Amino acid sequence: MVTCYCTQKLHGSAGEQVSKKDFEGFKNIFHRFLQVKGPSVEWIKIQRPPEDSIQPYDKIAARGLPDNVADSLNKLVVVKLNGGLGTSMGCKGPKSLISVRNENTFLDLTVQQIEHLNKTYNTDVPLVLMNSFNTDEDTKKILQKYTHHRVKIHTFNQSRYPRINKESLLPVSTNLSMTGQNSEGWYPPGHGDIYASFHNSGLLDQLIAQGKEYIFVSNIDNLGATVDLHILHHLVSQPNGKRCEFVMEVTDKTRADVKGGTLIQYEGKLRLLEIAQVPKAHVDEFKSVSKFKIFNTNNLWISLAAIKRLQEQKAIDMEIIVNPKTLDGGQNVVQLETAVGAAIKSFDNALGINVPRSRFLPVKTTSDLLLVMSNLYSLDAGSLTMSPKREFPTTPHVKLGSSFTKVQEYLTRFESIPDMLELDHLTVSGDVTFGKNVSLKGTVIIIANHGDRIDIPAGSMLENKIVSGNLRILDH
Repeated sequence: MVTCYCTQKLHGSAGEQVSKKDFEGFKNIFHRFLQVKGPSVEWIKIQRPPEDSIQPYDKIAARGLPDNVADSLNKLVVVKLNGGLGTSMGCKGPKSLISVRNENTFLDLTVQQIEHLNKTYNTDVPLVLMNSFNTDEDTKKILQKYTHHRVKIHTFNQSRYPRINKESLLPVSTNLSMTGQNSEGWYPPGHGDIYASFHNSGLLDQLIAQGKEYIFVSNIDNLGATVDLHILHHLVSQPNGKRCEFVMEVTDKTRADVKGGTLIQYEGKLRLLEIAQVPKAHVDEFKSVSKFKIFNTNNLWISLAAIKRLQEQKAIDMEIIVNPKTLDGGQNVVQLETAVGAAIKSFDNALGINVPRSRFLPVKTTSDLLLVMSNLYSLDAGSLTMSPKREFPTTPHVKLGSSFTKVQEYLTRFESIPDMLELDHLTVSGDVTFGKNVSLKGTVIIIANHGDRIDIPAGSMLENKIVSGNLRILDH
């Protein structure tokens, strides 16, 4: 069963309602943007979070699971943030429709995971997609294929805000249409918009009426963000007065994550600190792995009743992210956005849970795609798990050059995905192709000089090798 809320077409009263609500929301954020002067945090007031405010996952899991797992699952809704396009990977349309493994898209894998839960425990966990005006139409078309799956799928739309000219601070669009010159004049205002648009769509009330209590929210391109029964059990088993309204899954920073947002204690509350809020003089300190040891995976568990209460009280407070863009014609604009995790400070008894790195497996680039398509992972009921044959739990560091940026081009460069079980580091630059059954181990660096082409022959085994311009293979 598929239901859709709040179509964004501006005709009839429903459409006018949506645009009116969007306009209200934009007016509020724009008003705040004009008022806020200076940084949103004072560096001197930042403190480390108290010990008990970030729990180790092992401690949560050690409690075990109750006999009636189904009772907890029937209180859960899975929400995937589905507003993004696949443009950074050279694809048109919603990112969630890119094939990531055995012809399965991000959306296919999500549906398989939830269907597996519903069948295993005889439950009714629905899937909710937060679309944007960019992804809504294409996503709805594809949803027909899941009609006979054991998952109820609902959609609602993010708001639509006008981009503002950086100099004049006036909207770029001249009217409400999305076509012609105006098409670049609008944007979805970041995933922090989930609270308002979920509430405005009417779907929040409907789910509460069905007895749902928590949503598990994550980015649709994070393949590690599966429903965790231990975290869910921890949430629903707390006594009512002590119920945790907001859980943020965090994980240990590595050098690759220095820009990720982190949890701090600020004015007595847990708070998300993003790199955009850090004064320039302190950016290096923010990036240090020793001072800020964890970062936000954007896997969040949030109480539905609390969202309703805070929305009605207009009490959700999120810092504004000012996102500068340059339009195709060269015009400089700003987008005012918010992040879903920034609302943590508005909820009661908020908690961080330090989860294993495996729960953070985002696919932002074709370098990430290579990892998830490889034999490092096996696929079972829509979930990817690291192969037991891999001796250490970290993923290899992969950097593919600009010839691999677009998915179509990337796919033509591999006759088959190499064996990467023993790989630590791979850098590929220039015009490089891989034959069938190539094996990569240790540190492998392949650099084709400009104008040269390197074809790695079928069946090659490269271990700690540098392959340079004219296909000389050197020990690393």
